[in-house]
Amino acid sequence: MTSDSVDSLEDLASRVDEEFASYRRSNEFKTISLVIDSSSSGHSTLIVHVDGKQASSLADRVEEFLSENSAHTQREYHSETDIRVLATVE
Repeated sequence: MTSDSVDSLEDLASRVDEEFASYRRSNEFKTISLVIDSSSSGHSTLIVHVDGKQASSLADRVEEFLSENSAHTQREYHSETDIRVLATVE
């Protein structure tokens, strides 16, 4: 893991936060949550947790946004309403 990749992920997380701010209101349940995991095998990963009835379509939008911002993405499906989009940058 390099400092550059962590900095890039923090910048990417900020852009996701701005783009999807309406889903991240602080005074209610957050449909989108963001976490940077730097504990896995030397690679840092931005985890975008999408939760709710529209999780699949919202995850599509998040994944498209991440790809447009040069991130490599992968999805984890925990249920129809619980999806995580994992993003890494080089």
